[in-house]
Amino acid sequence: MPTDAGHSPSKYDRLIAAAKALPAVPTVVVHPCDETSLRGAADSAQGGIIKPILVGPAGKISDTAKKFGLDIAGFEIVDAAHSDDSAAKGVELIHAARGEMLMKGSLHTDELMRAVTAKVGGLRTDRRISHVFVMDVPAYAETIFVTDAAINIFPDLDAKRDIIQNAIDLYTQTGFGKLPRVAILSAVETVTSKIPSTIEAAALCKMADRGQITGGLLDGPLAFDNAIDPQAAQIKGITSEVAGRAQILVVPDLEAGNMLAKNLAYFAKADGAGIVLGARVPIVLTSRADSPRARIASCAVAALYAHGRRQHSPTIAA
Repeated sequence: MPTDAGHSPSKYDRLIAAAKALPAVPTVVVHPCDETSLRGAADSAQGGIIKPILVGPAGKISDTAKKFGLDIAGFEIVDAAHSDDSAAKGVELIHAARGEMLMKGSLHTDELMRAVTAKVGGLRTDRRISHVFVMDVPAYAETIFVTDAAINIFPDLDAKRDIIQNAIDLYTQTGFGKLPRVAILSAVETVTSKIPSTIEAAALCKMADRGQITGGLLDGPLAFDNAIDPQAAQIKGITSEVAGRAQILVVPDLEAGNMLAKNLAYFAKADGAGIVLGARVPIVLTSRADSPRARIASCAVAALYAHGRRQHSPTIAA
């Protein structure tokens, strides 16, 4: 993702301030062996958002800290031989109740998620695991959630139900507010057999009517323009509580979601905080291209969610 230059500070700063106001969350940081991942953990710890346990080759972590002037003197380090071993030991620490969050370091996402999703010893729950980008788009009044743009490639209807529920739970349990407006995106806003995602969108809205998805206001199918722009919705004659005012954008598949998130990042100069949900603990999933503010915001979102699952978080402005 792009750098911090040109960003309005209001949305992410409020998010980070809300997390700083709460006790630091014990966080297992898996294989933080480069500057960006170790700095992200150190900065978030310095801000009082997380209390890190670093898992990885102890010598390599210490050398990285010295090379880039990072103070990790107060952090516990659990030695691991390599990235796969780091992921396995990180998951073991979660099982041992040593941490309430998991944070990706410099290993590949696939390596971490292999350990998380393992049938034996993993962190699966009954809920499908999914990813949410919490995006600070300067041109949009709301903080936007985009899901799923990183984990599920071609989710079916049942998976999309969980993807939506995960995003709604994140929105409400991090203190953004109640009954988030959820737009289920497609290429068009009318149901047609020629575009399967429009049929799935209609089915998901009916599932919400029947109580299979709770805690949010759903509408779909909606095209991107009439999901986020009131005038576009009005021109198309769409009247709903969601159209033109969406807070959660549910994409048809990973390709569409990834392109949408990157378009917002590079064209609209948005920051994107990444979090994985549906596992036993929230997982902070950052990219090497993320700005320092986006990394801290990712930790802030996960920390607020960790607190919100066991107590009500303070309400923060969108």
